[in-house]
Amino acid sequence: MLSKVTTPQKALSTVKTNDTIMIGGFTLWGCPLNLLQELAKTRVRGLTAISEDTGYANIFFYPKKAVRFLFDNKQISKICVSYIGANPLINELIQKGELDYELIPQGTLAERIRAGGSGIGGFYTKTGVGTIVEEGKEIKVINGQRYLLEMPLRANSSLIKAYMADHMGNAVFKYSALNFNALMAMAADNVILEVEKVVKNGEINPELVQLPGVFVDHVVSF
Repeated sequence: MLSKVTTPQKALSTVKTNDTIMIGGFTLWGCPLNLLQELAKTRVRGLTAISEDTGYANIFFYPKKAVRFLFDNKQISKICVSYIGANPLINELIQKGELDYELIPQGTLAERIRAGGSGIGGFYTKTGVGTIVEEGKEIKVINGQRYLLEMPLRANSSLIKAYMADHMGNAVFKYSALNFNALMAMAADNVILEVEKVVKNGEINPELVQLPGVFVDHVVSF
């Protein structure tokens, strides 16, 4: 039987120092918190993390679930996110010059990840025109309107979360946990999938699969 099920330690051994990683989820929902906890135990450093936000590290709001260690250990050196406002830890690190960051409008972030997973070389958007977002970017006038060229995002590895998967990695998400996870699975060279439940191959109705196993390299369950 084809199986991609493995241990968290073996799966995370594929993440290397100075890699770019994508972290699925919206705050804690659909976020691979257990994988992040395990990643914090490794010696990997200098990571660039692409995620919707950094809620997974917010010890002030989520003391029992937060993964602050990734930042305390200097394992993440740069974040590319659309929101950090509610995380005092991240703001403090940025103010101290200990964490590099790139703020990306949320729709643009999603589309850049989608472009990275779909082989799209870039796209034009009006979002950010006339703001600091346009600094250093190519500007094109289309039908009299200014547009910014946004480039695709890809990662060495994506850490994502689903409710259920079979041994081949075919996955099903719960509710809004679908969010960024499927997009990020398509935009990385290596995909580690955290699930709550592993079932036998063939037990998931093919019509219900939201992420085909072809995009998944490792399946782990805690």
